[in-house]
Amino acid sequence: MSLYIEREDEREFSFDAEETAHLAVEGALDYIGCPFEAEVNLLLTTDEEIHRMNREHRQTDRATDVLSFPMLEFEIPGEFSGFEEECQDVFNPESGELMLGDIVISTDHVAAQAAEYGHSERREYAFLIVHSMLHLFGFDHMEEGEREVMEAKQREIMEKINIPR
Repeated sequence: MSLYIEREDEREFSFDAEETAHLAVEGALDYIGCPFEAEVNLLLTTDEEIHRMNREHRQTDRATDVLSFPMLEFEIPGEFSGFEEECQDVFNPESGELMLGDIVISTDHVAAQAAEYGHSERREYAFLIVHSMLHLFGFDHMEEGEREVMEAKQREIMEKINIPR
């Protein structure tokens, strides 16, 4: 698994952000049973920049905590069958890894939401990565049933990586 992390922010965390990101990404990949070596890009940025991206890509004029940009379209969320045979362009030609997509996290939101929800910044950061990984696997939460499925998976992954609520 390759996780490429870029930082545009200046926030200092009291935990190892890179180590926690690897834990969350690997935990989500293991949980979902991804049969391929995978590649994920993670951008840590500010409220100002994520606001701009949210406006540009989703036509939503506000900052948000996390944005997900999946590279794959799943017929069934989390079901990887068919990618190897039919979609060679979803694999990085240099590494052979499945390119899952990009995650953008506002570190300003990590700090604010951790305080609001009464848990650690590490827990909030890991949760946002897990949440976004599920989006990269094709899951969504627009409808009630989808939301319940996604919340259960988030909770199970967070417990698996030993960062429960």
